[in-house]
Amino acid sequence: MKTEQEYIKDLSEIRSMMERSTKFVSLSGLSGIMAGIYALAGAYIAYRQFYQNTDTPLFNTLYPQDMAGIVVSLVMLAIAVLVLAVGTAVYLSHRKAARDKQVLWNPTSRRLLFNMSIPLLTGGLFILVLISNGILGLIAPLSLIFYGLALLNASKFTYDEIKYLGMTEIILGLLSSCFIGYGLFFWAVGFGLMHIGYGIYMHQKYER
Repeated sequence: MKTEQEYIKDLSEIRSMMERSTKFVSLSGLSGIMAGIYALAGAYIAYRQFYQNTDTPLFNTLYPQDMAGIVVSLVMLAIAVLVLAVGTAVYLSHRKAARDKQVLWNPTSRRLLFNMSIPLLTGGLFILVLISNGILGLIAPLSLIFYGLALLNASKFTYDEIKYLGMTEIILGLLSSCFIGYGLFFWAVGFGLMHIGYGIYMHQKYER
């Protein structure tokens, strides 16, 4: 006859199996750390190349005439950071899934990707429209806000901590919209420091 502790253990195992079947748990905390490092490196490059050598201080509002010649380079830099972050996330998640004897590409991961891609694609297209119309001050705030919405939308398919990261990104985006000239600073905090902090927490909690 099973003891109470054995029943509790059985229930915990059943709960864990059900969670693994309905949530994407192969997301690696290390990928969050690396994404944050890439973002900080991108912000530093942007500062050195496009801000430090200009007469306009970093935290002053940059008007369209000031940004017209460098906006394409900034977009390409952001795309490079995104490609590195996504590539690293896929690699580390695949390695974690293999270690846990799970399949990375499954119905849950497809639902997560679909729900996350809708706000990201919407935000990306909206930002491109703003760029084409010379409205550049809202690029950083909107990228943070739509990314936060994407995380919130995807959080029901993975760890609950993603939800809180998403809420933090949205708050930073709203604050950034109140201080347009500080866009690069908020971008570095949201995509850099927040990802590093999140990644360290997730690695310590789930991967050690």
